This record gives sequence, C-alpha cells and structure tokens, in this order.
Amino acid sequence: MNGFGFERTGGLPPAQVSGEAEQDGPPTLSADSELDLSADEMRQKVEETLDRLDAELVGLGPVKRRVREIAALLLVDRARQQFGLTASRPTLHMSFTGGPGTGKTTVATRMAQMLHAMGYIRSPKVHTVTRDDLVGQFIGHTAPKTKEAIAKAAGGILFIDEAYYLFRPENERDYGQEVIEILLQHMEDDRESMVVIFAGYPDRMDTFFGANPGLSSRVPHHIGFEDYSHDELVQIAELMITSENFQFTDNARAAFAEYLDLRMQRPRFSNARSVRNALERSRLRQARRLVDLRRPLNRQDLVTITAEDVRGSSLFEDAVDDDVPEVQGADA
Repeated sequence: MNGFGFERTGGLPPAQVSGEAEQDGPPTLSADSELDLSADEMRQKVEETLDRLDAELVGLGPVKRRVREIAALLLVDRARQQFGLTASRPTLHMSFTGGPGTGKTTVATRMAQMLHAMGYIRSPKVHTVTRDDLVGQFIGHTAPKTKEAIAKAAGGILFIDEAYYLFRPENERDYGQEVIEILLQHMEDDRESMVVIFAGYPDRMDTFFGANPGLSSRVPHHIGFEDYSHDELVQIAELMITSENFQFTDNARAAFAEYLDLRMQRPRFSNARSVRNALERSRLRQARRLVDLRRPLNRQDLVTITAEDVRGSSLFEDAVDDDVPEVQGADA
C-alpha cells in the first residue's frame, strides 16, 4: 500500500479501465466502467515527487499529510474528468505559515513539480518575491512591478514570502493595498494557470488574512510548518553533512547536539537554516585546522569534522563565561 491507501501495480498505461466508450478526443468512460488509479502514470510521477519530499525533509508529518491530501484531491478530480463528471477546477492557492528554516520553500518546489506532473500548471517553476519586488516607490510604479512578477510566475507558482508586509494600515499612503487588489484579480482570473502561495510567520499571517477577507476567501489551503525539535535538527545536520561528503566523529556529533541546545535558546534561531550556518562555520574551522597541521592530508582528514571544529563556536565560550557578551542571533 502506498501513501494514498491504494495498491501499486507498477508501470502501467495512464488509464487502465474497463468499459471505455469509444469517441473522438479525450476518453469519456461509461457509467459502468472502472478506473484503476494505481495504474495511472501521472500517479507514479506524483509518488516519486512525494518520495523525494519525504527523503529531503525530516519530520513535518502534518505538512506531508496535507500535501498528500492535495495530491489525492487532484487525482480524484482527474478521474472524475475521465467519467465526464463536470465540476469547477480545484482552487490551489495556498498559505504556508511557520518560522524561518522550516521547509516552506522546499515544499513549494515539490508542490510545483507535482502540480506540473498532473497537468495543473504548465511549468514546475517557483517565482519567489517579497514586498520590495511588488510595491513601487511612487504613484504608478506598483502596478507594473506587480504585473511583471505575475507574468514571470505565469504557468507556475508565485511564492510571496513575508506576505504580511504588503499590508501596512498605519500608512494610508502605502501602495501595498494596490498589490493585494491586483493579486485578487489575477488569483481569480488566472487560477487555472497560476498558483499563489503566501508565506510568513503564523501570527502575522493571521492578522494579514483577517484584514483582507477577500484574499482569505481565495486561499483554501492553509498549511502550518512547526519548528523542528532538537532530535529532528540533529537528523537534519546528519543529512546535510553527508550530502556534502563530510562526516562527524562521535565526539563531534555529541558536540553538535550540545551546540544546538545552546543555539536554540538564543534569539533569531532559524531551524534548518541555523543548522546549515553552523555547519558552514564548522567547515571553516576544519579548514583552518587542516592547514595548520602542515603535513600531507589524506581523504579521511578531508571528510572528518571533529569536536574541535564544532566547539570552536563562541556559543561554548559564552556558556562558561557569563561576562562574555551574547552575540544576538549569530550562528557562530
């Protein structure tokens, strides 16, 4: 059984059915036909994309379940079309809420690949923008900027990061509201050719949608990304370091777990992003250590991250010396 609760049957034709009515154009099945969803080639492509998502992202069980639900919705919608059952096309605009480094961009990328594989968008591209890419500095500047971004995302996904910065009610001369109005129009008119994903912190996104009910009503899929646990962050570090052809010594692994304990208590912790930053700094310290050895290096030297490379972080110094000023938000 796979993630949708159906049995896989392998590489079969895209629509294995019995009782298909003969006609020109896309096949319409007779009322007594049966459609084997597990034999759909599109289904296999979707499963491959979802498997990559599982492999890339540690944890995020609720997010992955919601993505699979959306995939199931589209597969069933496709099956209904083959029986000639008319219905409005599913609206796919989404909201991704969560802190930095929780996988929102990765999920958006895989979502684009899945929607493209199923024929719901023309291209698997994700065009990422922020307020600065959409809001102009003077009258008449905002509309062209916003429409240019929409044109670049046409046929794919427009990913608006920190979307709440579009709405600044304290400044009545702000042009962000113009962006929202243009987006509303295109989200309705172009909903069969473009998906818009709004992303940002949960509390601010709630305020953003609460102040713009017309926008909220056009976004049926709200997906929350929880912060990673300490154990999940350790797993992420292992995945990252292995993908770069490095490895921890046992002592280095323990030291990195201790580093995470300290870093998670500091301001501006960014989940997987902070893990990546810490590993980059460990690599810097490893490189300095290897150069200082002043001897020939072997392969094992080059792939090994030691406890010394990890414990060179200033966080360990701060932990034992209260007189050392805290580095606000640094992953040093």
